[in-house]
Amino acid sequence: MLSSFAGVFCIVAGVCAGIDRDSQIVSSSSFSSLEVIDTMASSIESATTEAVAMIDEEEADTVSVSSKENSTNLDILHTVFTVTEYETPVTMYTSDTVNVRSGAGTDYDKLGKLRWGSETQVTGETDNGWYEVSYDDTTAFIMADYIVSELPGTPYVFVGDSRTVQMQMAVGSSDKAYIAKVGEGYSWFQNTALSEIPHYAGNGTTMIINFGVNDLANASKYIKLINSNIDAWTEAGITVYYAAVTPVGSSASVSNAQIESFNAKMQAELDPRVQWIDGYSYLSQTGFSSNDGLHYNSDTYRNLYSYYMSVISQV
Repeated sequence: MLSSFAGVFCIVAGVCAGIDRDSQIVSSSSFSSLEVIDTMASSIESATTEAVAMIDEEEADTVSVSSKENSTNLDILHTVFTVTEYETPVTMYTSDTVNVRSGAGTDYDKLGKLRWGSETQVTGETDNGWYEVSYDDTTAFIMADYIVSELPGTPYVFVGDSRTVQMQMAVGSSDKAYIAKVGEGYSWFQNTALSEIPHYAGNGTTMIINFGVNDLANASKYIKLINSNIDAWTEAGITVYYAAVTPVGSSASVSNAQIESFNAKMQAELDPRVQWIDGYSYLSQTGFSSNDGLHYNSDTYRNLYSYYMSVISQV
């Protein structure tokens, strides 16, 4: 652009030089002063038009370059990374609900999400802790902390009776599994539920057991069964909780005094690796709603679930 302006000045300077020379000629020629001025004006106008056209062309080029440079500067704001490509894709699994991004950094756009346990084709890894993956026919990236080589255990597994069944109805099953049946107790836990646990629970699983309201007299049997399996559960990477039997209303067939006795024995004699969740005290303090004295409404189950999660998150 500076060269264009220099050109303009040169042209004008040249014309002005011509004026000096022409003024000398005028004194000895037959041209009038008006004719000389008209000739000079025409020359200046022509030169100026040509120079402006040159400037316009250079300004257009400059805008284009500037736009490109701005785009490049925006790219620099993103995390810089390099990818080591695999010779062949590797099948891996998401260990939690995780964001899928257009680049290897949280400053890149989200392309979507994958739920826990989603099978993913990994095509490479980055130098800053991310995996390159195939996602919806495009290349994307997932943080390596949430990708594992083997299908992980379900994050939360609930094992219990009708109260667990109704909690599932109130809370839902996303990232959770329920091994539960209405009206059941110790025998069903031993003969059916116990063998189903390995199908859902594994490394990283938190398991919450809640039996007893249907057979409060079987506290010793529950303790023996759970304590005999805690080694295997712990070695498999499962964290085990026992959720206290929660209170009942006045119309229930059992009493809160019986429940308190059951809970006290369970808490005192379960293996120390089985962590206790005192939902009984929680609902006794906050209150609950029950139509039949034994089962709760959806709001109460959701509140109880939130309490379970708050206890687990503090450990």
